[in-house]
Amino acid sequence: MTFKDALPGNEKMVLFLDFDGVLHPEPCYEKDRLFCCLPRLENSLIDFPFVDIVFSSTWRETLTLPELRALFSPSFAGRIIGVTPSWEDHQDLLENIGYQRQAEIEAWLRVSGEPWRPWVAIDDKPYLFKPFLPNLIGYALKVIRPHRGNFEKSRQLMC
Repeated sequence: MTFKDALPGNEKMVLFLDFDGVLHPEPCYEKDRLFCCLPRLENSLIDFPFVDIVFSSTWRETLTLPELRALFSPSFAGRIIGVTPSWEDHQDLLENIGYQRQAEIEAWLRVSGEPWRPWVAIDDKPYLFKPFLPNLIGYALKVIRPHRGNFEKSRQLMC
């Protein structure tokens, strides 16, 4: 499933966004490569102003929401409406759902007051979600290692 395929008409929806492996390779050994794919995501979402963003990335555990927003362009930052809670604070959901990231998303939806709101998640770790979940847009940015001295060509293939 592609991102465009997952989006309904112009219905208001939520995108739950992971960072590592989605917005930059994981692991990311070069600091200047962090968020190297962020411009691609922001450009992809320009045509979908009805999509709000919630961070499901573990980066939410060490940075505040304003600090996370600052990583994005000012025009995009206004669409960022929150972060998912930790699954540890919602053991009941984890026991019922069985998958950490999905339990965190379900917890956010319940607290939001709009648990019926359509959503998709972009994440490179499908094992954190129920198998074959239609809301998951599986995505993985693989680290491309230099091959036979062609490091520049390898870098160009990333993002």
